[in-house]
Amino acid sequence: MKNKTLTRNGVLLASSALVAAFGAPSLALAQAAAPVAAVALSNELPADPESPDQVSQTPATQLGDIVVLGRNIPEPSRQSAEVAAFLTSEDLQRTGDSTAAAALTRVTGLSIVEGRFVYVRGLGERYSSALLNGSPLPSPEPLQRVVPLDLFPSSILAGVTVQKSYSPNYPGEFGGGVIDLRTVDAPAEPFLTFKAGVGGNTETTARDNLVYYGSDTDWTGFDDETRKVPGQIAQAFRLGKQINLANFSASEVQAMGRSLVNAPLRLMQRQQTPVDGSLELAGGFRTPTEIGDLGVIAVAGYDNSWRTRQAIQEEGQFQGDDLVPVSTFDVESNQNDVRLNFLGGLSLTTDDHEVKWTNLYVRTTTKRARTSAGPDFDAGGSVIRNDYTEWFVRQLFTSQLASEHYFGADGEWKLDWRAAYAKTSRDAPYESRFQYGVDAQDRFIHNVQGNQISFSELDDEIWSGGVDLAYKLPMAAGREATISVGASTLDNTRSAERHDLQFEAVNGLTDSQRRARIDYLFSDYNINPWTLQLREIAGSNGANAYDADLKVNAVYAMVDAEFVPTVRTTFGVRFEDGQQSVTPRDLFGGTSSYEATEIEEQYWLPSFTATWNFTEDQQLRFGASKTIGRPQFRELAPQAYTDPESDRVFIGNPYLTDTEILNLDARWEWYFGRQQFVTAGVFYKKLDKPVEAVIVDVGNQRQQTFLNAPEATVMGVEAEVKKYFEFADQAAFISNKRWLVQANYTWSDSDVSVGEDDTVITLGGGGRPEQASFFIQDGSRLQGQSEHVANLQLGWEDDTARSQATFILNYVSERITARGAGVGTAREPDYLQEPGAVLDFVYRKDFTVKGRDLGFALELRNLLGTDFEEYQEKGNKIRINQYDLGQSASVSLTARF
Repeated sequence: MKNKTLTRNGVLLASSALVAAFGAPSLALAQAAAPVAAVALSNELPADPESPDQVSQTPATQLGDIVVLGRNIPEPSRQSAEVAAFLTSEDLQRTGDSTAAAALTRVTGLSIVEGRFVYVRGLGERYSSALLNGSPLPSPEPLQRVVPLDLFPSSILAGVTVQKSYSPNYPGEFGGGVIDLRTVDAPAEPFLTFKAGVGGNTETTARDNLVYYGSDTDWTGFDDETRKVPGQIAQAFRLGKQINLANFSASEVQAMGRSLVNAPLRLMQRQQTPVDGSLELAGGFRTPTEIGDLGVIAVAGYDNSWRTRQAIQEEGQFQGDDLVPVSTFDVESNQNDVRLNFLGGLSLTTDDHEVKWTNLYVRTTTKRARTSAGPDFDAGGSVIRNDYTEWFVRQLFTSQLASEHYFGADGEWKLDWRAAYAKTSRDAPYESRFQYGVDAQDRFIHNVQGNQISFSELDDEIWSGGVDLAYKLPMAAGREATISVGASTLDNTRSAERHDLQFEAVNGLTDSQRRARIDYLFSDYNINPWTLQLREIAGSNGANAYDADLKVNAVYAMVDAEFVPTVRTTFGVRFEDGQQSVTPRDLFGGTSSYEATEIEEQYWLPSFTATWNFTEDQQLRFGASKTIGRPQFRELAPQAYTDPESDRVFIGNPYLTDTEILNLDARWEWYFGRQQFVTAGVFYKKLDKPVEAVIVDVGNQRQQTFLNAPEATVMGVEAEVKKYFEFADQAAFISNKRWLVQANYTWSDSDVSVGEDDTVITLGGGGRPEQASFFIQDGSRLQGQSEHVANLQLGWEDDTARSQATFILNYVSERITARGAGVGTAREPDYLQEPGAVLDFVYRKDFTVKGRDLGFALELRNLLGTDFEEYQEKGNKIRINQYDLGQSASVSLTARF
């Protein structure tokens, strides 16, 4: 992109290239220079990406008609006007993480939950927003409006920006931060690569694990329409007619029952689990045309992996002052995950204009077989077994058209605009559960009342657009001010519905039928008006379907200027008009017993950040802002949903309101070399009415719901260091390498304030205020907040051997996943999860065979064998969910053409 008057960053890169080209001792100049800031440049200069450490500050130097005066900014985190962290393509390659979610765990103050959702500074995913090239994304998750970041393979990413202090050019839903994923762009030089990999896990690979057949094409991530909703049942769904004898004849109901696929989707077996495998193809080029440089980029990938869990799940109740387990289940599950992705991009670039069209398609399929067995308190302590066969398909498609344009004699005007459409979906056909009891000989027999077959769909789409106009105003002594204004719009709609079917034993089952194999029991022979008869359960009163919508229109104004030498200030304000609604819908055309929830709010969201560059390589930052957090659609919908990950039932609360957040940040930064720095900072957040999850007892069932806590605060300290070492006088193994030490640590503390007069509004209370202390303990931590988050990377780079190796350690301390059930003094302790320490090792080596460049990679994950553990503790430890993760290994080979 041509810019006739270079910005400070461009000048400093150019000045570094000049110094390298003319042989000037850059480091000595950097130490001796006085701070200056003036620019006069008449010729374009190529930047040298291989130049040594950049010059921090240079005195006036005249070379012909070129005069460069300025201060070098060697790191993107220093270039940024805000407190931010950056993952570069080099970082993504070094850690070898396969998805954006895994890669972001390496960033200071970030942790990952369920392998999908990123928590920034201990605040849940609802307090952060995810963007793709600056455009918002919808979510295929029933429980979240935030897109799960495991959808994005790292191969499509050029980098990730995590901005932790707010600026008004970003959406106002900003608590922990904003995560902006940047996709790869057309390269300067043409390339084509092919990568293949295999891997395995100690808990899964080559072991006999549960499976069910499904269809012949499940390995592709697509089935062969085996799971397609049968025609007569699909028509009943469309017409809104509940499947029962009141709406259909006995013969029609019999035909519907027999149309459901039987043995391939119901019969579980054991089979040796194969190795994981992956393929990836990427290529791109840039070529000049009459109207500009045309760029093309394409990345396609396929990944097939398996994961087995042998878990223990318990429920506890008080006996005296102690919790004791009253239900204990042994859970075994085996799931096959298939991911397909394709990124395609076109760009057209001239000196002053650039237009990009980026398209991304991702499809992830989870095929799971699982069983859960043990004494169940709700069944009087009798042993109950539940078998599940499941198929979940998540899809994301997004198409974005974006451009940037420079105008004016010196390019002082810049216009950016973007328009995007994104759609996600989640399809779960034939989600089946079959239940068993035990007979007098302790043999499992069918408990037909516990069978259920569900079909659910969720569609979530976003139309969005935005425009930004910036003007660079020259100031005294070569400084400048950038004045920006902009507007954006977002329309996010969601439709979700679920149909639950059940076979009813009309006259009970015979002993032989109760002991029959699952596919024999539900064979066509037994589906008739006097043995097993299909019916549709629930779905009325808005319990199984809802429509939701969020519209946000916003404008902002912002100034970024150095009014005082060495002090950069950024300030502005954003106005947002948001309208959010969730409308429960009766599947059968009746009137829902739940009223629509509507939240209409307007907010002025100011922000201010000052950066003082008090020495040539150090600076101080201070930031203050106001932001918001909105309840997620599912949290507002009074619809029960069972999460297959935790086997926990969730139900929304239509009385939730927005959260308002005050953010304060301060950070010291020292950049002492290229890609080398030390930073330390503090942060403070005050949340008015934060959304918290609580466990409630509904009859004999425990459900997780949501409420607005009165108030909470979060404060913490962050520190990060990155340093390279070289030892020239040591042995060859040592001296040939550039050694890396990179570490970050975040300590944070949160406090939920609950006064005697504070109230909350819950679904169970029917909208009436209830005493907040019944549900939340004063002084408790926020849900999801960990006191300690730390990362350590130790490794080397060897240019001679063309190799790189890194040990990667990630540690996250315990966090609350949900509030304990009960009220007042009878409330149980909170649910806790302890992620612990995870150690990985990644080794990469490039080599040449017959003139062909090849790359080898070895990745070893979870070397410490850390387990997953969620629990309650009071007198006894109740294992809510506990299983071994195992150690994983993978190897890959990349060919470059």
